[in-house]
Amino acid sequence: MNVDILISFAVATSALAFAPGPDNIYVLVQSISHGKSYGMATVCGLITGCIVHTTLLAFGVSALIAANENVFFGIKFLGALYLIYLAYKVYKADDKLSFDSENVPKKSLKQLFVQGFFMNVLNPKVTIFFLAFFPGFLFSDTMSTVWQFYILGGLFMLVSFVIFSSIALLAGFIKNYTLKHRHSGLFLKWLQIIVFIGIAIFILT
Repeated sequence: MNVDILISFAVATSALAFAPGPDNIYVLVQSISHGKSYGMATVCGLITGCIVHTTLLAFGVSALIAANENVFFGIKFLGALYLIYLAYKVYKADDKLSFDSENVPKKSLKQLFVQGFFMNVLNPKVTIFFLAFFPGFLFSDTMSTVWQFYILGGLFMLVSFVIFSSIALLAGFIKNYTLKHRHSGLFLKWLQIIVFIGIAIFILT
């Protein structure tokens, strides 16, 4: 078992979870608008949804790997290209951060959990991202690939939960900091670009 690969996966996941995206921005807005517990309910729903994507990936890709090793290389190659495409999308996007919390409807904690769950499960981009991200970090030549994907999925959920929870709990501070430091958006934009390209290079090499 290659522990260095797992550490690299955890570091990459941390950077991705920290960089602004639809999920963590939504968590931030809910926390700012209604309180930390509402942000946490959203976090729990989003993270729980990852179980579905991990299961689909584990059994689907593992079957392909068992059938043909060349197919596995093709999956990793296309995954790297997709990550480079995401880096390009971020590059073309605006670097201004918007935390518009006005007129955000208040929902119950249960409703936010369910909404977060389905936001994640029904988002095809999450499935594609898991397919692009996970296969390049398989860490053992002897362990079942199904178990490896579940371990990676568990690590992804743990790291994302810690960082998303921190965003929910520190929502007020984060908003004030980004408003005071106008270049925060530019820094986070380039963080995403570097992370996406870095992961793509790691997968290919």
